[in-house]
Amino acid sequence: MAISLHTNYANLVTQNTLNSTNNALSTSMERLSTGYRVNSAADDAAGLQIANRLELQSRGMSVASRNSQDAISMMQTAESAMDEMTNIAYRMNDLATQAANGSNTDADRAALDSEFQALASQLAEMTQNTNFGGQKLLGAEVQDASGNVTSAAGVFAATGGVTFQTGSTTAEQTNVDVTSSLGSLNTALASFTNLSLQESVAILDASGNPVLDASGNPTFTVGDAAGTGTEMASAAMDALEGFINVVGESRAAFGAQINNLEHNINNLANMTENLEASKGRIMDTDFASESGNMSKNQMLMQSGAQMLSATKTIPQLAMSMLG
Repeated sequence: MAISLHTNYANLVTQNTLNSTNNALSTSMERLSTGYRVNSAADDAAGLQIANRLELQSRGMSVASRNSQDAISMMQTAESAMDEMTNIAYRMNDLATQAANGSNTDADRAALDSEFQALASQLAEMTQNTNFGGQKLLGAEVQDASGNVTSAAGVFAATGGVTFQTGSTTAEQTNVDVTSSLGSLNTALASFTNLSLQESVAILDASGNPVLDASGNPTFTVGDAAGTGTEMASAAMDALEGFINVVGESRAAFGAQINNLEHNINNLANMTENLEASKGRIMDTDFASESGNMSKNQMLMQSGAQMLSATKTIPQLAMSMLG
């Protein structure tokens, strides 16, 4: 190449090379300081788009996992209440079984019935008062004498059950519908108001005739149907057996859904782990590789600076030829 006063080609090449090396060094330092390989769309446009999509899915799965945990807590609250209801029903059945024995006097049955009625009231209260985060879970709809709703049905007792968002897309939902078994449970509870362990006695008017209700049926003082003390106790035993079976069905339904959601949480954790790993391979800095790049570029910068200084002597060489 000719020696020229006007064009110092070696200097230009060295400057361009030095600028490129400086840019590469700046990129390496940025990646090492932030920990990210992609710090702007210019670094990897396609990779950034893919990473953003993976991030959206990963975050959705994390929230879905928390949703599933909340759903499990909600169902465990309902199932725990039913566990205690079962214990109460066992005790009521014990009382009814004892009252069905012919050795009891009327006073004995009255004492047994007193506890029986208190437990029946407790069952009704537990059904209406069991809640999670302020939401009633189990109880049936309550209306006043005029038919106005004074208390809405519990979320699990409402038609259609409860739908939980257990995935990162709208298609990934879990519906818990125990409406049928809870309907049977609430119907059985309502019938407990007619149960008694005492003998039912017909109400008589002043003439000694039975007082009839609107349908023409006799009315009774203790129970809503005629029967001796043992018959009433036996009827209570039958009703409680049915009630305990219905509670068991509801608990089994909740248990199955709880197990289902626990598996869902495990699956979400596995998918999130793999998504994060994939995103990391796109976005994160490989420190071993990038440290090597930075060291290389630092050395190139030093040598480039020295060569840039050396190229300044080329025009002086042309002047020396004139001497």
